[in-house]
Amino acid sequence: MKYIKDLAEGNNIRGIYFCKNKLSTETKNGKPYDSLILQDKSGTLDTKVWEPYSPGIGEYETGDYIEVAGDVITFAGAKQAKLTRIRKCQEGEYDPADYMPCTKKNIEEMYAQVMAYVNGTENTYLKQLLLSFFGDETLAKRFKNASAAKSVHHGFIGGLLEHTLSVTNLCNYYCGAYPMLKKDLLISAALLHDIGKIKEISGFPENDYTDEGQLLGHIVMGSEMITEHAKEILDFPSQLLGELKHCILSHHGELEYGSPKKPALIEAVALSFADNTDAKMETFAEVLENTESREWLGFNRYLETNLRMTGDL
Repeated sequence: MKYIKDLAEGNNIRGIYFCKNKLSTETKNGKPYDSLILQDKSGTLDTKVWEPYSPGIGEYETGDYIEVAGDVITFAGAKQAKLTRIRKCQEGEYDPADYMPCTKKNIEEMYAQVMAYVNGTENTYLKQLLLSFFGDETLAKRFKNASAAKSVHHGFIGGLLEHTLSVTNLCNYYCGAYPMLKKDLLISAALLHDIGKIKEISGFPENDYTDEGQLLGHIVMGSEMITEHAKEILDFPSQLLGELKHCILSHHGELEYGSPKKPALIEAVALSFADNTDAKMETFAEVLENTESREWLGFNRYLETNLRMTGDL
């Protein structure tokens, strides 16, 4: 089988893919069709079945691994597949690791770097708090496998870990460049800034918002988790807890971006800049990774501008 990223207009598509989503609907003329999202570890593909009741289309649902056959076309400027055959596959016919997007970096090496930051924390209260999160094997497993988003950036296994480490590395640089920053507070906030995402977004293959995630969001959920863990640490200073939670609650920088508060501490400002930098750089990197075009790529809603790859020097 070809990975989705390698498929091009005019190719045949044949092989086993993960059916991330299936919607049975109708055209304006009342003709039934199925709209699918196929997925492998290289990406997703909008897919249509225009004859869903033909003999070559077997029974299948969202979450199934399906063997497909059809053609790759371009529709409205985007790659799309048109399928004529579908067969639901059984366990043993596929390796799930081929179908879930995953970080290209080594998860255990990244986590070791996270623990180096944790163990290097000098403030005894913050160190205990960090260990209560990252030293917990069950929580650590969830954190390592979580994505940082349903889409936009770091939407893959290990994405939350990769993003968290990148933000923490940036904050560590800030601490050297701007000595007025309280390093233990900023590093702790960086490590915990998206901890609520382990509850906000379900694990793969779903990688979708949970009910609690929809109702509260990861910023509020993360603040609540920090409060709960701090209660278990004897005499955790209330002022320190308030400052840490403020960094978490304001790390999106602006109220219109989902932060309940705007940054009022210098550490909170630094964290919001680091988070924004890594999110936007990864978003741009993912756009460029999925194209070889040197032409303008069109308006990107998240980055709010038209994008283009840099020319050769």
